[in-house]
Amino acid sequence: MAKALIQMALDSLDFDQTIALAEQVAPYVDILEVGTPCIKYNGLEIVTALKNKFPNNLVLVDLKTMDAGEYEATPFYEAGADICTVLGVSDKATMGGVIKAANANNAEAQIDLINVSDKKAVATEAARNGAQIIGVHTGLDAQAAGQTPFADLKEIAGLNLGVRISVAGGLNKNTIQDTIRAGATIVVVGAAIYGADSPAESAKELRALVDAA
Repeated sequence: MAKALIQMALDSLDFDQTIALAEQVAPYVDILEVGTPCIKYNGLEIVTALKNKFPNNLVLVDLKTMDAGEYEATPFYEAGADICTVLGVSDKATMGGVIKAANANNAEAQIDLINVSDKKAVATEAARNGAQIIGVHTGLDAQAAGQTPFADLKEIAGLNLGVRISVAGGLNKNTIQDTIRAGATIVVVGAAIYGADSPAESAKELRALVDAA
C-alpha cells in the first residue's frame, strides 16, 4: 500500500501569510491546498506562486465548482494546479467537464461529496467517469454541529472503487492514523497545523504519525 498523503489546507485570505505558512509546512506535507476562501480572494496568482515556489508539492485548488466545469477549471490547471475540486451535488456534465480539463492538463479531478445525499451512488458514478479522487468532506459548519467524516469514509472505502479517497473534517494527531487505517489515502489537515504554536513542528509530528500508520 502506498503511503498516505498529507494535504495542508491554506485558508487565509492574506497572500503573504499563505506563502509564509506554506514555507513552514511544505517539507512535511505532500499537497498544498488553496482553500476556497483563499482562491476566491487571490485567484490565479497564488496558484502560480505556490507551484513555482514549491515544485515538489502538489497544489490543490479547492474551487468547489458547481457549474461550467471545464471552463472554470481549465485556467487553474493551466496556472499550475495539480488537482481541482468539483462538487458532487453538481450536474454530471459539470463533473465531467472538470475531469476533461484535468486530463487535458495531465492533472487530477476530485469530486467533493460535501452535502451529497447518496454518496455511494455519486462516488461510484464519478469513479466510473474518470475522477481520480473522491473527497469525503465534513464541512466546518457540520463539524460545529458535532459531525465527523468517519461513517462516510467507511461507506466509501467499502466500495473499493480503485480511486484515492481524501478525507477532511477536523483531523488531528489523535484521529489521523485511524483515518488512514479506515481507508483514507489523503488526509486533510488545517487547524491542527495552522492553529499550533509551531505549524512546522505540528506538521512534522503529523508526518511521522502518517508514515507510521
